[in-house]
Amino acid sequence: MNIENPHTMKVEEILKALKTTPKGLSEEEAKKRLKQYGPNELVAAKKIYPLKIFLEQFKDVLVIILLIATVVSMLIGEFLDASVIMAIVFACVLLGFTQEYRAEKALEALKKLAAPTARVLRNGRILEIPAREVVPGDIILIEAGDRIPADARLIEAIDLHVDEAVLTGESVPVSKTIEPLPDPKIPVADRKNMVFMGTHATYGRGKAVVSSTGMNTEFGKIAGMLQYVEEEKTPLQERLEHVGKWLGILCLVVCFAVAALGILRGHDILEMFIWGVSLAVAAVPEALPAVVTISLAVGVQRMVKRNAIVRKLYAVETLGCVNVICSDKTGTITKNEMTVREIYIDNKIIKVTGSGFDIKGEFYDGNNKINPQNMESLSLILRIGALCNNAQLESKSESTNIVGDPTEVALLVSAVKAGIDLEELNKNYSRIGEIPFDSNRKCMTTIHRTPEGEKVAYVKGAPEVILQKCSYIYSNGEIAKLTEEKRQELLEITQKMASNALRVLAMAYKKLNGVETYSAEEVEKDLIFVGLQGMIDPPRDEVIPAMELCKKAGIRVIMITGDHKLTAVAVAKEIGLLDETTGDKHVLTGAELDSMSDEEFEKVVDEVSVYARVSPEHKVRIVNALKKKGYVVAMTGDGVNDAPAVKRADVGIAMGIKGTDVTKEASEMILADDNFATIVAAVEEGRGIYDNIKKYLMFLLSCNVGEILLMFVASLIGLPLPLLAIHILLINLTTDGLPAIALSVDPPDPDIMKRPPRDPKESVFTPRIKGIIGTGGSLMAIIGIPLFAWVYFRMLSISSPEFALTYAQTMLFWWMTLFEMFRAFPCRSERKTSFELGFTTNKYLLYGILSSIIITLLIIYVPALQPLFKTTPLYFSDVLLAVALSISSLIVIDLGKTIANKGWLKLRLK
Repeated sequence: MNIENPHTMKVEEILKALKTTPKGLSEEEAKKRLKQYGPNELVAAKKIYPLKIFLEQFKDVLVIILLIATVVSMLIGEFLDASVIMAIVFACVLLGFTQEYRAEKALEALKKLAAPTARVLRNGRILEIPAREVVPGDIILIEAGDRIPADARLIEAIDLHVDEAVLTGESVPVSKTIEPLPDPKIPVADRKNMVFMGTHATYGRGKAVVSSTGMNTEFGKIAGMLQYVEEEKTPLQERLEHVGKWLGILCLVVCFAVAALGILRGHDILEMFIWGVSLAVAAVPEALPAVVTISLAVGVQRMVKRNAIVRKLYAVETLGCVNVICSDKTGTITKNEMTVREIYIDNKIIKVTGSGFDIKGEFYDGNNKINPQNMESLSLILRIGALCNNAQLESKSESTNIVGDPTEVALLVSAVKAGIDLEELNKNYSRIGEIPFDSNRKCMTTIHRTPEGEKVAYVKGAPEVILQKCSYIYSNGEIAKLTEEKRQELLEITQKMASNALRVLAMAYKKLNGVETYSAEEVEKDLIFVGLQGMIDPPRDEVIPAMELCKKAGIRVIMITGDHKLTAVAVAKEIGLLDETTGDKHVLTGAELDSMSDEEFEKVVDEVSVYARVSPEHKVRIVNALKKKGYVVAMTGDGVNDAPAVKRADVGIAMGIKGTDVTKEASEMILADDNFATIVAAVEEGRGIYDNIKKYLMFLLSCNVGEILLMFVASLIGLPLPLLAIHILLINLTTDGLPAIALSVDPPDPDIMKRPPRDPKESVFTPRIKGIIGTGGSLMAIIGIPLFAWVYFRMLSISSPEFALTYAQTMLFWWMTLFEMFRAFPCRSERKTSFELGFTTNKYLLYGILSSIIITLLIIYVPALQPLFKTTPLYFSDVLLAVALSISSLIVIDLGKTIANKGWLKLRLK
């Protein structure tokens, strides 16, 4: 469906042309159109082609050389050996394919989770759906901060401004209208009754009917929108790629030096060429960057299960370094289910019962239950709260459907508790205008026509702001002049309510007969004050344990809120952020922040734990000051104005439920449940993922270093080839296979959240990591070379040279496999020994080790496999000797950790 020039049509005409109504499409019709017109996306998401991934495994130069060499071997008659080597190479390729395919699938799932959403009307009901499911004829709802999901013709616009810079280059947001524009050739930038895919609303709200989707949109015509998560290399990937190249060059030099020595000693040139390439394939750590991608992608999927959606992979690394979390209070630290508890009218407090968004509740004047409809002031304040409101509350016998801001929902709930029929109320007091809430004015105004035909403005907002705008007060059915003395008394009452952790909103009204321009300057002055509604938003149950965990982990928590200072302090004390002895020295208000220079603020920023009555613009100052002090900052945000602070933070965190699309796009991570405890869980996962990458590296590199050292030294001292090419490739397959993969999903250390945050400048190759890699690699050479020599010369004295060499090579092959399997246990932690961690806490590692050992034993003892893999059965005593030596090496490595941990002999590795 492609409607030509929808901007020239009247609202009724465009609705008719698109065969829709102001209540939207039916679900059945929407499904039909989705099938007919396709998904609302510019370019289909990159498909994963398994065959392509498989073939890409053969791009490695060393693998290609090895395959060519084996083909040459076949041509000169060495068919059996060449076939076995080729089979092992294909097994290695299959392993690489499995890992990469798994990573791609994980990343694809991540993209789907982070894709944008849209709010639409279907059968008159508001639904939030993936933006790709929007179809022509859908009625979309637009509010400040929303990203426009498709090209659409506006059918309702209340002070709606849209930032179209990304499409037209216009830097100033465009004020929108619903009036038709007669010129069919009017430029896109001047189509003020249209909204376009990829732009975003900055102010006001509106409704629009979708006229074009996908490639038929203005953006589709220029194909310039990035719809999903970007893919970029993480800093760790780049560092490891650099390290991998240098290690690779070193390995290649050593491998071919050893091969050259073998040729000089009389070995066959083709045999030594294949041997050298095989050792290079096993030893060169070309997979290091891929290992990081896999670990990060799999880790990200684990984080999704804990309600943290990571949009950018590098954020996972940064999470482990975070030492300050700046969190919004409302909905993140608290439940975001506001409940009106107290209403101030007629110089007294009315108590309201009930919990959360439950519509059951009663009203009490002191200990006396009252009927709110019998009190004129109470009915008026409840009516203001219900009408000056953009939330929706549909109450049915079995459930309650809630849409909107929790504060506004709480006002609707208090009105319903009083017996007010919301549908009837909105019908009798039809809305004819609105001045939306913004963080600078700190209030909201709606204009209504009363049943008597008069025009009235209902206003709600911050008490100190509303009281400044009021000249009169409504009390006991009469309107009187609001004196300065009474204004101060009302501010004291506000403070008293706020000190009980209540969020307080003031309600006022003004008759507008004769007023034609509904501007804030004109309407929001000389108001009539009616009263206060105080609501509470209790902390989430899981926040207090999460706060304790942050303290142990060396993470400082800062609470930021637009609420009253007293409310903020009350909540901060309840969650343990402040204590009774702290007083106000750790609390700063937005006004106090405004009065400080940057230099003055930087002097106190280390001490402040709570920021109250701040605007989104203050968040940028807070982040800048903290970063200047060297902190690694995670900052939460939801509103469109939070986007700069979220983008400026080291880890920007957007709210998944109440967050705007603009803020989500500026963020590195999205909280699916808007919960503070999820941030802490994400930090824990981030630390665990980084640790697992280090475990993988310790294991992989210590094995590679050991293999190179053993082969190089054995050649230098004139020993026969300790292993054949087949054995080297088999060891590479078994170690890089299941055990290594199991380490990437290893459970985190028990004390992972008892350590201080990692220094972001710290290399992944810490002195301790280098020590573990060096110790493991050296041990392999120190034990392996004497073992091979002893077994070879022992067997030489009782058998032929050919059998003695085969037996010694089989013995070394068996011992090296065991050594590398047992080596995996110490690699599970930099500090803790294998015995402290336990050998059964990672069942996948156990399964991987057992399967690798069983495969090795089959290769050694199954007669049919012996000629293929050039092995021979070992004496039982030699099998046990290899086991004993492997266990001994594990103990030696663990002993080294203990020495490092205790600082004995001044060998402490930091």
